[in-house]
Amino acid sequence: MSSKLKNAKTASKKPTVSPPRPAITQEQITSDTPMGATLTANGATFRVWAPNKGIAVHLHLFNKNSTIDTPWRASAATQLLRHSDDTWTGFMPGVVDGDHYRFYIAGRGEQPYKRDPYARELEFYGYPDCDCIVRDSNSYPWHDQDYRTPAFNDLVIYQLHIGRFYATYDDGSDARLDRVGKFLDLLDRIEYLQSLGINAIQPLPIVEFQGPYSLGYNGTDLFSPEMDYAVEPHDLAPYLTKINALLSARGAAALTEKQLHGQINQLKALIDICHLHGIAVILDVVYNHAGGFGHDDQSIYFFDRAFTGNNSDSQYFSDIGHAGGLVFAYWKKEVRQFLIDNATLFLNEYHVDGFRYDQITVIDDDGGADGWRFLQDLTNTLRAIKPQAINIAEYWRDDPSWVMRDAQQGGAGFDAVWYPGLRAAVRTLLAQAAQGENAHLDMNRLGDALQRPASFSAAWRAVQHLENHDLQRKENNNDRQPRIAALADSTSSRSWYARSRARVANGLLLTAPGIPMMFMGQEFLEDKYWSDSPDGSALLWWQGLEQDPHMANHLRFTQALLKVRREQPALRGEAINLFHVHEENRVIAWHRWIEGVGQDLVIVASFNETTLYHYSIGMPRGGQWQELLNSDVYDHYPNPDAAGNHGAIEANNLPQHGLPYSSEITLPANSILIFASR
Repeated sequence: MSSKLKNAKTASKKPTVSPPRPAITQEQITSDTPMGATLTANGATFRVWAPNKGIAVHLHLFNKNSTIDTPWRASAATQLLRHSDDTWTGFMPGVVDGDHYRFYIAGRGEQPYKRDPYARELEFYGYPDCDCIVRDSNSYPWHDQDYRTPAFNDLVIYQLHIGRFYATYDDGSDARLDRVGKFLDLLDRIEYLQSLGINAIQPLPIVEFQGPYSLGYNGTDLFSPEMDYAVEPHDLAPYLTKINALLSARGAAALTEKQLHGQINQLKALIDICHLHGIAVILDVVYNHAGGFGHDDQSIYFFDRAFTGNNSDSQYFSDIGHAGGLVFAYWKKEVRQFLIDNATLFLNEYHVDGFRYDQITVIDDDGGADGWRFLQDLTNTLRAIKPQAINIAEYWRDDPSWVMRDAQQGGAGFDAVWYPGLRAAVRTLLAQAAQGENAHLDMNRLGDALQRPASFSAAWRAVQHLENHDLQRKENNNDRQPRIAALADSTSSRSWYARSRARVANGLLLTAPGIPMMFMGQEFLEDKYWSDSPDGSALLWWQGLEQDPHMANHLRFTQALLKVRREQPALRGEAINLFHVHEENRVIAWHRWIEGVGQDLVIVASFNETTLYHYSIGMPRGGQWQELLNSDVYDHYPNPDAAGNHGAIEANNLPQHGLPYSSEITLPANSILIFASR
């Protein structure tokens, strides 16, 4: 049972008392003092923004090991100093990693205690009536010094949800039936993800939200990792054994249990071990809104304001609602800096490799010029800190290229954007193909979707995907769409039609220009909607890899396909020549290459339900071409009845389809083939 569920049954927690401390001073305070709590050599500095008049900000601080029962009272000795920029500062000697604190706002509302908006970690018990924890940003011993984030065009992203992805008990039974997954549970799947062939994971938002079950887009404490995704010290032993085995296999030094205490270091350990296995971590962040906060009157929503129904006096938010929360007040420079500081923290302290930004369309619509300026400042700042970290926008406009243009051109400076073109084309084809062999298939639409979007400066700027967390979510009643396996055959997601069409769909995704993104389970033919709720019927069926041979075979196909992508530079490049589209035959073929680098590739995809023999296609070069991949081999793997080309074809000097050579191939029903020049 999660800490929040347990705490829901307890009365509101009184702030913990502390032993007497010296008075707060302004020692070590400068104009550059960071926001929040920052440890120094002999104590800690504290800084918080609270602009409203008629208040005083106090620091309630106590030692984590204290047993003294002395009542705490706000006094001159506990009060921070107000500055002209409406920040309050103070230095307290003797503060150490693990000490607890809260801010006390005198003269503002019935609940004076507030959590620090910049709190790096919250205590496990009592949420939302809980303390903030002072944390040493350097307490985790990183092992990833030699890791390099992949080039943007080399990325293959795997989107997952920490709470619902994977978790087992010691006996191998599924722990997700009783609780959410943890950061450290994901380590059980690191070698699986590495063998799959992806090189980046993109977890759904991982900052603190209300309740244990959530998509994560209702964050309340943006600097604190979600406590329900962390493991308490008394449960760490089996995880520590697992972690140290993974570290040892990479020649890295072991961790101690103390180094895994708290949410911060457990998230860092996950990122560290991902890096050691060649996997980047791209965080999903939400800067368009936060909350809902309900009656959490110690939250950022009620910081420095009265507990009323009036949104207009909120320090951090506008009165515009979105997704159950409120849009940020982008016209305030302090709010813009708060969000930039948040991304900077994860980039610097957590070694993340980039961000996916939720619905910045909202920031454009509701933030106006101030919102757009915030986006420009955000991307400029992060690029200056870590230019190899990617910034991916979710931005739904007819021409999304504006967010990828430089600020000097009026753009917002993002590197890439979620793009619906290939997804819509492939899903349309699957739905049409499911109507039978005589149905019309819009192959020309697929051909258009394979091309670089007209306004994009590079094809890799489009993040292509067929499934995602939103469209395949069980609770999405507005525009929910079936998963690929179910869409491919609505009568049976395990039929030959479903299996073969799903292979073609994933083949199109992973051989098309752009950055491909897969959603958890897509690689092994998962056909159910997913859910972030306690609903056990919507969990990924990992056992299917042992019990359902079709799932295992689809995984083999995905692994083989990703291996080809990894080994062939042409699949990660820009060049594409779509030279053959035949709607009646349901066949499409294209050429990919990089001038002077590696092999030329020809990809041929068929949604025809009959194998086509002696099918003539154009070829860019003469001579022998190796058949690198034939999807038909992976049906009943190894498929004894697979149709194919015995590993190679010969291109003769008869021009066809605008190319100087051609070849006759065997094109299996519902298949995708990849040929490489020799």
